[in-house]
Amino acid sequence: MSDGRLPILQHPPARLSPFVPLRKMSDWPRLTFAAVARLAVSFAPWFPLSENRYIDAQGDGCFIHFHAEGALMAEQDTVSALAPRLAEEIRDMLIAGELKPGQRLSEAALSAGLDVSRNSLREAFRLLTKENLLRHEPNRGVFVATPSMASIIDIYRVRRMIECQALAKAYPKHPAVVRMRSAVERARVARDRKDWAMVGSENMVFHAAIVDLADSQRLNAFYAQIAAELRLSFGLLADPELLHAPYVDLNGAILEKLEAGLTAEASTALEAYLMQSERTVLAAFSRIDPGK
Repeated sequence: MSDGRLPILQHPPARLSPFVPLRKMSDWPRLTFAAVARLAVSFAPWFPLSENRYIDAQGDGCFIHFHAEGALMAEQDTVSALAPRLAEEIRDMLIAGELKPGQRLSEAALSAGLDVSRNSLREAFRLLTKENLLRHEPNRGVFVATPSMASIIDIYRVRRMIECQALAKAYPKHPAVVRMRSAVERARVARDRKDWAMVGSENMVFHAAIVDLADSQRLNAFYAQIAAELRLSFGLLADPELLHAPYVDLNGAILEKLEAGLTAEASTALEAYLMQSERTVLAAFSRIDPGK
C-alpha cells in the first residue's frame, strides 16, 4: 500500500474499541518495522481476512490494529462449527462404553482431553442433552443420562423396524458384510479373553453394519443416536457376561444366513434375537435399586 500500511490478520478478541494498539515500535528498539510485520503475519492462519487490519508505521510509532467485532464473530463461528463434531466424539465414547449412566462429566477434563475450548464443549453438551444422552442439573453440572424403561422399549421397537428391514432387503455381497464378519471374529477373540466390554463394542459395530446395508446416510446418523442410548442401557447390567456372551454366536448365525443369501431367514432370526435382548435388558432394569 502507498501509505506504508501492510495488511495482516492478527486481531485478538476485544470489545472496548474498534482498534486497539498492540505495541509501539519504541517499546521494541531492536525490532525493525519489517520484523514486526512478519511477526504479525505469522498469526495469519488463525484469523479471517479483513481490510480493517493493518500495521501502521507513522513517525516512531508502529501499531498493530485489529477489528474487535470480526474477532467475536469468528469465535462464535468456531464454536458453532466445532460443536457437532464434538457431539459426535462424545456420542462415540458413549457407544464404546467409555461413559457410564449417571456419570458426572468434568468440563475441565473433557476440554483438555479433546483439546477444545469450554464454550465449544458446552455447545456440544447442549446438543447431546436435546438427544436425551446427557442431562443438565442446575448447580451440579452435566451427567450421562440413565435410560428409562419406556425409552428401552422404544429403542428396541425402533431397532426391529430398522435393522430387520435392512437385513431382509440386503445384498449379500454388500461391503458392510465384511465389517459384520470382522466384528464377529473380534468378538469371539474378546469372549475367549473374558473382555466383555470389548465384546459389547464389537456387538455395536456388528449392528451398525446391519444398518449400513440400507445405504442411507440419514438412517446411519439416526441409528448413531439410538446406539448411544442402547449402550447406556447395557451399562445398567451388573453382569455384562449375561448380556453379551449368548449373542456372539447368534451374530455369527445371522451373518451366515446373510452370506448364503437367506436374507428373509436372517431377518426373522434377528427379530427373535432382538426380542430376547430386550427382555434381558428390561429384567436387569427392573432389578436396579432406586436408592443407589
